Amino acid sequence: MSIGRASALIGAGTIVSRVTGLVRTIVLVWAVGATTAGGNAFAVANQLPNNIYAIISVGLLSAVVVPQIVKAAAHDDGGSAFVSKLFTLGTVVLLGTAAVATVAAPWLVVFYAPDYGPEQQALATAFAYWCLPQILFYGLFALVGEALNARRVYGPYTWAPIVNNVVSIAGFLVFIWLFGSGTASTQWSPEMIAVLAGTATLGIVVQTGILFLFWRKTGMHVRPDFRWRGVGLGQIGRLAGWTFLMVLAGQLAGVVQSRVMSQIPEGDPGFFVAGNAWLIFMLPYSIIVLSIGTPYFTQLSEHAGAGRDDDVRADVGRSIRTLGLFIVAATAALAVAAVPMSRIFTNSREEAVGAAGVLLCYLVSLIPLAVLFVIQRTFYAYDDTRTPFFFTLGQCVIVVLTALAASWAASAEVIAMSQLAAAVALGQSFASVCQVIAATWLLQRRLGGLRIGSWMLALGRFALAALPAAGAGWLTFQLLGGTDGWTVSDKILGVLGSAVIGAVVLVVYVAFLALLRAPELSAALALARRVLPGGR
Repeated sequence: MSIGRASALIGAGTIVSRVTGLVRTIVLVWAVGATTAGGNAFAVANQLPNNIYAIISVGLLSAVVVPQIVKAAAHDDGGSAFVSKLFTLGTVVLLGTAAVATVAAPWLVVFYAPDYGPEQQALATAFAYWCLPQILFYGLFALVGEALNARRVYGPYTWAPIVNNVVSIAGFLVFIWLFGSGTASTQWSPEMIAVLAGTATLGIVVQTGILFLFWRKTGMHVRPDFRWRGVGLGQIGRLAGWTFLMVLAGQLAGVVQSRVMSQIPEGDPGFFVAGNAWLIFMLPYSIIVLSIGTPYFTQLSEHAGAGRDDDVRADVGRSIRTLGLFIVAATAALAVAAVPMSRIFTNSREEAVGAAGVLLCYLVSLIPLAVLFVIQRTFYAYDDTRTPFFFTLGQCVIVVLTALAASWAASAEVIAMSQLAAAVALGQSFASVCQVIAATWLLQRRLGGLRIGSWMLALGRFALAALPAAGAGWLTFQLLGGTDGWTVSDKILGVLGSAVIGAVVLVVYVAFLALLRAPELSAALALARRVLPGGR
């Protein structure tokens, strides 16, 4: 499968997945509220298994397993023995981790949210008992999905989460039908907890089960194998050691952010609002960066494994230019539509304005993170997980320092407590900008040049086109009434208003790129046509 077709397949699946994910979150906000104690308690509990999933998927699997499975394909058995041992070991580790984490649920909740009151901590712990078994299924989903990606079977890993979203939407609607919406923390019964958190876990179980149906397409025959020596698992361990430390550092930085945000009182933008702002932030990242970048990573691994450094440099430049053209437009559109977009996940105009501030602070790092995706995975393609650990460790230190500084500023009333979540988000964005600068410099030293000028010139051209596009979008928002207009009056109109503003930004952006004669435009439009439903 070509990179263009793979990107189109992944992109189309990701669009549907993210749209249904947005609907899932809208229904969840309807059920529990955006700034309620119950909503924040559920958000903390349901985030716990996701943190473990981040270690497995973003860390060990994406960084290590894909290149190793690509190499194992050259074995006489096509890599079946290697993958059998790897999957057996992974399942044992996941089972043990899920069991220990579930038992430790009360301590994990206190660790992540120490400033919640006793009642809210008890509610979060009850949710956590239902949510933490997701670790096993998240891990299996990531393990099987990355193995499919390594064999260029891209579709199932992207499309399976749609089923998860559908199951969750149905379950949350049942919750609303049975118990009503906007539930206060004092009103939660065991049945309500079971329906809400059980639905979240059931969706992950179904999502993972569907992925196994596509395993035959890999051509590998996997069976339980507890003989974990002799097929290179030691090499994976050495590579994964640095990656594990890197992701662990990121999780610890996230713990500091979570603990800081647990100070935020009910009614102000807190943990749940920040999570929803991050969801909006991740929408273009997932659709654009992952759909285009994932096939490039497989190709990068092949070129790096063959020692073709010139091809790797070309891959890096080409992927950054392609990603940049789309991600700059997305950044401009989300920035000017931040308030109506946030209204989709809040229950009032005032909540939408507060949540928009958090989103804008996250958006500062959207373009740098797209570049980082390519740079960091180029290190992984060369089996180098040590260098990414060090530049990520620096980023985590900055995240911690900025979060603590934001906490001090709120305590000293330098900023309002309602601005604390936005301040934490801005600190994370600043840390990400520092990280991508350090990572690019280190990769340039390693490869003896990255042709940075060519893709920086392209990013500058995209930014130049984005300025009038953003201006047109902002003017459109103001003409529609601004924060007092119909685009912020309710959730459905927030969707419509965001679409109108985004369309204006996109049209003006493409027009100015054409005026600037950007060479990347024609290729990008062809790729977009393949990604859109009905495209070829």
